[in-house]
Amino acid sequence: MSANLQNPAFTDEAKAREALEAVRWPNGPICPHCGNVDQDKLAKAAGKAVRPGLWYCAACNDQFTVTVGTVMERSHVPLTKWWLAMHLLGSSKKGVSAHQIHRQLGITYKTAWFMCHRIREAMRVGNLEPMGGAGKIVEADETYFGNVPESKRPTKTTSGRPFTKRGKTGPSGKRAVVSLVERGGTVRSFHPATADGESVAAIVRENIHRETRLHTDESRLYSKVGAEFAAHETVNHSKKEYARGDVTTNTVETYFSVFKRGMRGVYQHCDEKHLHRYLAEFDFRFNNRTALGVTDSERVAKIAKGIEGKRLTYRLPH
Repeated sequence: MSANLQNPAFTDEAKAREALEAVRWPNGPICPHCGNVDQDKLAKAAGKAVRPGLWYCAACNDQFTVTVGTVMERSHVPLTKWWLAMHLLGSSKKGVSAHQIHRQLGITYKTAWFMCHRIREAMRVGNLEPMGGAGKIVEADETYFGNVPESKRPTKTTSGRPFTKRGKTGPSGKRAVVSLVERGGTVRSFHPATADGESVAAIVRENIHRETRLHTDESRLYSKVGAEFAAHETVNHSKKEYARGDVTTNTVETYFSVFKRGMRGVYQHCDEKHLHRYLAEFDFRFNNRTALGVTDSERVAKIAKGIEGKRLTYRLPH
């Protein structure tokens, strides 16, 4: 067992609860029902019949635990196993399958699948500021993963022309993924319904500062929107040009490489309605990688912090 897995939060339920409270409430408990932060009106419930970790709020006369209002709410899985699952998903570069979680934690496959999707939701980050800025570089590219059902496949190219081969070759029958990577920084990935010029341009405009240098390949999807930035520099992959000075899309290509190896080698199958959660998982690990100074323990703590305000139930799997 590694030093990381010797964390008492992985084996002792009381320590696991204390660790979660320390991450979620660093300045003392907060009532999830009324938002009360007055520590004089918050106290641990007492009594032989009281379940561990129960708090009482005198402001609204309600009770709560540290899991209320989180992806863990009403879960019967011990917190020690939640911590272990967060550690496994956070520290494995290409992910961990629900089958492996179910075997290692001694829980059912259905429970493991449920936990993994909730942890991916905890990894999701929203309401972010635009990437890049003056003197900075953002690489943009698109890739395709997983087949689109025959009934939903487009009949025209992104430029509006009918397919010459009936859409049976190329990316027409696959799900699009668009990623933006700030050089030396973070990534953001999106799954648009169709990766056409309009949808890709909207993603680029909404997520990148105009003062940024935009690097792409020769794709026409970025030709028009690229003119709105400080510079739009491209490499021509069709002519085997992958770098010209500091102009390259190798960083985003590296991200796609890890994403596809994880999806094909670990997860193997992904329903389209869940693809955005898998993208959030791979984005999270890339954005909290060791190269940026983030340790496994810090990564797990960030996942634990992200559980708040993301209540999901068994009847709402996606």
